[in-house]
Amino acid sequence: MKKNWTTNDIPDLTGGVIIVTGATSGLGKEAARVLAGKGAEVVMAVRNIEKGEKVASEIKSEFPNAKLDIRKLDLASLKSVQDFSEEFTHSFDRLDVLINNAGVMMCPYAKTQDGFEIQMGTNYLGHFALTGRLMPLLKKTKNSRVIATSSVGHRMGDIDFSDINWENRKYDTNKAYGDSKLACLYFVYEGTRRFKNDPDAPKMIAAHPGVTDTELARHTRFLQIFNWFVAQGPEMGTLPTLRAARDPKAQSGEYYGPKGFFEMRGYPEVTDSNSLSKDESKAKKLWELSEKMTGVKF
Repeated sequence: MKKNWTTNDIPDLTGGVIIVTGATSGLGKEAARVLAGKGAEVVMAVRNIEKGEKVASEIKSEFPNAKLDIRKLDLASLKSVQDFSEEFTHSFDRLDVLINNAGVMMCPYAKTQDGFEIQMGTNYLGHFALTGRLMPLLKKTKNSRVIATSSVGHRMGDIDFSDINWENRKYDTNKAYGDSKLACLYFVYEGTRRFKNDPDAPKMIAAHPGVTDTELARHTRFLQIFNWFVAQGPEMGTLPTLRAARDPKAQSGEYYGPKGFFEMRGYPEVTDSNSLSKDESKAKKLWELSEKMTGVKF
């Protein structure tokens, strides 16, 4: 019988450096806790420093020797992404794993500082720019990885490239969320193709948490009720991300998620995304558009 993958399968990570975006709650907080407990130096890239410090002291009460570095990052601002990347590159000479975890979900219509629709801007474009700016350091670090957080919600997405910021149609927050999570898969699949002949390039891997009870559901009453019945806790929901980040067998272009009923809960395994997410021409188009929109070229 196949053994379930758990945090016990993560080796000692002493000497490694891992960035977790959105590390103040939910999946990001749990990932930071587990990875710091395994000896990695975890850089908590957070919007709210005060919240970050509170979480860091919680982690340190459990793991007194935890190495945590709290840094300001607002993914809804390309300037903040640039500042964070420059400061990080100045402070560190390696980056083993970049976990692009932070996100917003099904919120009212808004725009980022750069005029992007809020969910695409935060969940995808901010992380696209961050990865591009940190790529030199990722390439310098042997066996590095970039983890993108997608969702079963990617199945609701179908990006309208002529109106990516939702300026010319009625805003559908669920679909916009689906678009942003589909974009994260395009990013991993296209990145895998682009870097396949570069021995220094990081592995690009996607993960999703199934249905996990986090603060993300705060805008949706239905989800709050649904989660009460179905959702698993962050300890389980974070496992696909952790497996993508640290399982030596994980390969570029793979997608990890819970293996249980409809991928809603369970232990992490390689899973599959929908056929639209595998459309190579759309993935390429999004990559080129992202470089144009963010001004960050890989």
